[in-house]
Amino acid sequence: MAYEILIAIFFVVAIIALLISGVVIVQPYEQGLWIVLGQYRKRLNPGFNWVYPLISEVIRMDLRTQVLDVPKQEVITKDNSPTNVDAIVYIRVIDPEKSYFEVTNYHVATVSLAQTTLRSVVGDMELDEILYNRDFINAKLRDILDHATDAWGVKVEAVEIREVDPIGRVKEAMEEQTSAERKRRAAILLADGKKKAAILEAEGSKQAMILNAEGVRQSKILEAEGERISRILRAQGDAQKLRILSLGASPLDKKALTVLSLEMMKEMGNGQATKIIFPMEISRMVDQVAKYLGASDKVPEVGEAVDVERIVGKAADILGPIPRPEELKTEIESIEKEMARETQESLKIAESVKDEMKKGKAEKKDKSDAPVA
Repeated sequence: MAYEILIAIFFVVAIIALLISGVVIVQPYEQGLWIVLGQYRKRLNPGFNWVYPLISEVIRMDLRTQVLDVPKQEVITKDNSPTNVDAIVYIRVIDPEKSYFEVTNYHVATVSLAQTTLRSVVGDMELDEILYNRDFINAKLRDILDHATDAWGVKVEAVEIREVDPIGRVKEAMEEQTSAERKRRAAILLADGKKKAAILEAEGSKQAMILNAEGVRQSKILEAEGERISRILRAQGDAQKLRILSLGASPLDKKALTVLSLEMMKEMGNGQATKIIFPMEISRMVDQVAKYLGASDKVPEVGEAVDVERIVGKAADILGPIPRPEELKTEIESIEKEMARETQESLKIAESVKDEMKKGKAEKKDKSDAPVA
């Protein structure tokens, strides 16, 4: 009896284990392919699934984006430049049945196809095009691979050229070419900078000469104006002096002339000159002195008081109009205003020249800092 119970328990456990072995859990990012005795049944969706134990096979297909590394290979470009190129391919399974039943291993197939396609595309391009047109190569490789892998149920999402590495001799030649190009651009930038500097320097010298000439002109105008006013004032003083002398000399007698002559002789004697020239006869001067000392009874007058204006005319007619202080002050103020206006214009010109020089230096700096390809 106990033996039969053990056998029954064994069979129950075996049946339970068998049923459990038919349980299949599919992950959210997977899909399962259910094959029964070599015959495809259906897809198994994510979650709990039960299949026939012992006679069923479940193939799990990953539906996430997968990254495939295309090994580095040497490619001869169109201009006969050996270059090592590798890439990365991003793929995703969109049809699990095709990706399993239509190709043995879609990973190996996709990588092999990417290698041959990469060699074909790069081989039809020159080295400079490969270095500067990676986006074009990536797009072209993606289109070709996506069209070819569509029959395998695989979607090629992107292809990226990871490295383009010319061999040693080609790289040395490229470095020499790049160095020569940089030197050429540096020489062009230097010449352009010298040209602009010379232009700005000439412009600055021109403006400086203009400002200097303007300053000299204003200085000469002011100097001439000052000299004119000074001469007018001196002439006015001389005219007043002459009028005073003419009025005072009218009643001048011989005694006064004799005293003046003696004073003149005294001044001439105090001088350091070794020769003295008398502007009159010495005998007549002595005679005048004798008469002054009383040798003569009467000393006649040189002349009587006369009307000076009647003889020489009015001062305004002879000397002309003399500017008044108010007129001189007004004219000086107008000259100062004109000078201030011209000074402001000169400062504006200097500021514009300074701005042009700063702008030229900024453009030169931008060109020197610009990256050289």
